[in-house]
Amino acid sequence: MAVETLTTTTATADGLIQPGTLRVIAGPCAVEGYEQLLATARAVKQAGFGYLRGGAFKPRTSPRSFQGLGRQGLDILRAVAHELDLRVVTEVLDPYDIDDVLEYSQVLQIGARNMQNFALLKRIGAALRGTGRSVILKRGFAATVDEWLHAADYIVLAGGADVVLCERGIRTFETSTRFTLDLSSVLVAKQRSGHAVIVDPSHAAGRADLVVPLARLSVAANIDGLIMESHHAPADALCDGSQALPHDELLHLRERLAPVAAAFDRTVI
Repeated sequence: MAVETLTTTTATADGLIQPGTLRVIAGPCAVEGYEQLLATARAVKQAGFGYLRGGAFKPRTSPRSFQGLGRQGLDILRAVAHELDLRVVTEVLDPYDIDDVLEYSQVLQIGARNMQNFALLKRIGAALRGTGRSVILKRGFAATVDEWLHAADYIVLAGGADVVLCERGIRTFETSTRFTLDLSSVLVAKQRSGHAVIVDPSHAAGRADLVVPLARLSVAANIDGLIMESHHAPADALCDGSQALPHDELLHLRERLAPVAAAFDRTVI
């Protein structure tokens, strides 16, 4: 039996998702330093996109992996975004960091590992009450659509924040890709909730050579946007370099996506 969920508009108040458009958010997995972020931010700007993603706080499976620069990373994000007139999307991990992250970014992201961190969801919903700002909620890699939509409801009920759902692949028996991109669930989530839905092909693929093809397939499902990873030197990246688009591919991304988006009367922005 289908579980009842809340309904919201697919046009977000802060302009993240706009009718008739396909929003592309791009940037490195993690903020590693000023020059590193500036290089990719310039490519994002040159590619014609207005939203820069980058992780200051990184949830990693191994405690020995790079955990991000924390508040220093937020400082770098804000400085680079201000210099290039870009808007910032970054992840928040801890309820006590919400106010700081809100000060430095326009859009908050809740990662797959925190999709059912209900204390975090409620605190974010309350913090965004009346701001008109959006939060991107990634689907947990073992979550059902019902669980994903219920998680969104925690945010909405806590303060009415605009929630953008993000499919980033689920864990299956398949090992040829990092995760399995579940486009059927994207269609179901859009149909049942009314939330805007974007796709992260980078985490689904785990391989840079599959990112653009998966992005094009996702656009063919009439999604509302994409969030993708890019790095100026993927081989040297401190986090997820294998799935990061080189800058030359990022610069041609719009022309690769535009014909598919046009079939749904969407313009790539």
